[in-house]
Amino acid sequence: MSNEAPPWPSLYNPGLEILHIQHRNATQHDGAYLHRAGDVFRFTLFWTLVLYTPLFILCGTYAFWNLNFPPSPSYTCKEPYHGGASSPSYPLNPLPVSGNKTRASRRITRLPKENERRSRFAFALLVLLTFLSLGVAGAVVGSTILGLTVFGLYKSANFNMSTWIPFLLAVMQVLTGLLSLWPSIIDII
Repeated sequence: MSNEAPPWPSLYNPGLEILHIQHRNATQHDGAYLHRAGDVFRFTLFWTLVLYTPLFILCGTYAFWNLNFPPSPSYTCKEPYHGGASSPSYPLNPLPVSGNKTRASRRITRLPKENERRSRFAFALLVLLTFLSLGVAGAVVGSTILGLTVFGLYKSANFNMSTWIPFLLAVMQVLTGLLSLWPSIIDII
């Protein structure tokens, strides 16, 4: 058994450890195994960066384009909503307005522009950079927690960790991230 770390990704045929395993050693000759915590963290971090950050790049790019080039007003609904047409029990009648308020509402007052020195492009770029940095930070934190926890479990049970385990940990982290990403970020954008 070699304690040298295999080069990343070192994925091999998983059938070596799943199929026809009766009367064989715990480690297969053509398999690659990780024996140190740093190697497990490194493999998990690399796989998480490869699989996790593209989702944040995609969402950040979507937010960047939506903030930089907002949809035109021609796509909005021009007719006001009047409730269900088949329900006459709730008629929508306009409220009476006094004459003084009518003149005041006709005057258009221009509010001072907030953050005059910051352009729409600068704000959109800040949002994109925030997505990118949070994606990388999430990958590092998730890889640390998952990789070291599973390494501790494997070491305490005296198992040999295959190089497929960090890959599967990264896939689990990506799927969990997708579950939390969709309802919050996509609806906000």
